[in-house]
Amino acid sequence: MRVECAGQVVAESRKPVRVLETSRPPVFYIPPADVRTELVIPAASGRTWCEWKGTARYWDVVVGDDVRAGVAWSHPRPEPGFTALKDCFAFYPSLMDRCTVGGEDVTAQEGDFYGGWITSEVSGPFKGPPGILPG
Repeated sequence: MRVECAGQVVAESRKPVRVLETSRPPVFYIPPADVRTELVIPAASGRTWCEWKGTARYWDVVVGDDVRAGVAWSHPRPEPGFTALKDCFAFYPSLMDRCTVGGEDVTAQEGDFYGGWITSEVSGPFKGPPGILPG
């Protein structure tokens, strides 16, 4: 899988952690060794909490003068059962220039709240867009 922003490859991995949640397309968490961490800086604000994964910290991607605020997140201290996510980065595909899985361009999950990655192997309906599977 690959994440591109402003003409640069921000992350590229053959060993992401794929997380599936009910009624959502998968989210991929990329190990920090596969992320160009010099392009990823802590976001000025933004933390959320998930009852399953724990507290999420948000990150900006900065490539030269192009600053994309809050476009990635990580779980520095994930809850038991999600320890494989520790320090891995997840990216909102709609806020990057291009994201691919197995060479296929990803379609972003509508609404951006969940950050799901949709490929031809994934079908909905998905939780998130207005009027679809509320919750």
